Amino acid sequence: MTSPTSLRRDLYMDPSQAWSFLPPIPPNSTTTTSAAALQPPSTPAYQWSMRPSHNSIFDLSPTLDLSEPSGVHAAQLFKAFVASAILQYTSTAIVMPWEVGKLLLQVQWVPRDAGEPDPLVGTELGEDDHEHDDAMSDSSNDNDSYFADPNATPSSRPPAPRARTDDQGYVIRRSVLEEGTRPEYIIPVGSADGVWGMMKRVGRFRAEGWLGLWKGLLTSCVMEVLSDTLQPLINGFLQSLLFPSMSPFHQPPIILPVASHVLTGFLLSPLDLIRTRLIVQSFTARYRTYSGPIDAFRQILRDEGGLWGMYLHPHLLIPTLVDSALRPIVSLALPGVLASYLGWGHITEDTHPIGWGMAELGGSCIGLLATLPIETIRRRLQAQVRGSAKPIRGCVELRPAPYNGMVDTFWHILTEERSDLPIPQRARRRRMSTAGAGKGKEKAKEETEEEDVDERDEYQSWFRNTGIGQLYRGLGMRLGASAIVFGLALIGGGDEHEGGWAEI
Repeated sequence: MTSPTSLRRDLYMDPSQAWSFLPPIPPNSTTTTSAAALQPPSTPAYQWSMRPSHNSIFDLSPTLDLSEPSGVHAAQLFKAFVASAILQYTSTAIVMPWEVGKLLLQVQWVPRDAGEPDPLVGTELGEDDHEHDDAMSDSSNDNDSYFADPNATPSSRPPAPRARTDDQGYVIRRSVLEEGTRPEYIIPVGSADGVWGMMKRVGRFRAEGWLGLWKGLLTSCVMEVLSDTLQPLINGFLQSLLFPSMSPFHQPPIILPVASHVLTGFLLSPLDLIRTRLIVQSFTARYRTYSGPIDAFRQILRDEGGLWGMYLHPHLLIPTLVDSALRPIVSLALPGVLASYLGWGHITEDTHPIGWGMAELGGSCIGLLATLPIETIRRRLQAQVRGSAKPIRGCVELRPAPYNGMVDTFWHILTEERSDLPIPQRARRRRMSTAGAGKGKEKAKEETEEEDVDERDEYQSWFRNTGIGQLYRGLGMRLGASAIVFGLALIGGGDEHEGGWAEI
């Protein structure tokens, strides 16, 4: 029987020759040359290393060579921090215009009776009619006065009644679409029907400009960095506290990530409040309420109840908790529920990446039906002030009366607002001093316009009489973003999978 020692001796190989490569042997070589070529070279042609000596990306990551002494490199750490801050700020700046357009649509108040104001009581003709008649009669005033009977009783047209004013003499605003009484810093109601339309409206509006699309950029960037940092730390802390013996290969219960998101959202709720106020306020300096995030924090802290009011006011606390809890529940639970409902069985991201991506896409689209109304209600409550603070001058129309909680906000949006944006404008009628066929043509034209308006009103009657569309402003943008994320994951999923195996 062969001994184990002899077996191991036969399998032994010199480490110095383990990774050496021999050059190819030419076919017409002699025996002497072949024997010389078969001899191992003194040094191997290629040296393999188990780990690269330097794997620095733009000199921002430390070297991976284990032979070098380990320590903290302050210069490299500072470079990595600066590069990460620049990348985060740039990525936030790219998506900020869409976020500003969506938020302004969410807080914009569009009352159901928004439209052309009714004519003043006692007037048969509008202002345009009076101006037209005055212009037509200027040339004949002299002749009329020349042939007038001096003994006749003078007759004059009754003066048009003036607009109603308040106790201080200011004209009372009758409609949000009334041009004469609309403040110059407010974007006209109903002029934008989507996020893209609101972005263009803000950029072209005189009181805002294109720089108004980046309001609250610094606050948004800081909030995203803190959220991405705090949530994993809180999640790890809760897991080590509640489930210390859990294996890293086991999936933790869903309550842990939900609780970590809720705690993170609660801690960062003052920043979210400041960000909403900075975006909603006017961009013009003389109508601006807050000069920056620090000034907004000081004013809210002084006038709205301090930290207690910023964190624990019912109008802020309850929407924060509901919104922060609903988002992770939708993103974590809905894909698995949708996959099991469709009969796909037990699929995971590792075994079925395409199927899991489709389940995530469907879950995110369905989840928007629940998360967008909560987000809209939260934005409305954040835009209104509390305590002794003065109402902010928003760049869009805000509700004059404050809301009283989430349920009250939801009910008033449904019952007092309209969803048919943009609001169609009715053309004003003008009486023309024509005779014969001219009057007939004008009358037929007015009847045709009335029929077209009635058809549009009948088509849009349902959206005009409900505010459910106001709860889903930005839905199209969110659906498009979910589709883009799914497409990018589908295209880059194979490379990411191979990269993982290469690292193992």
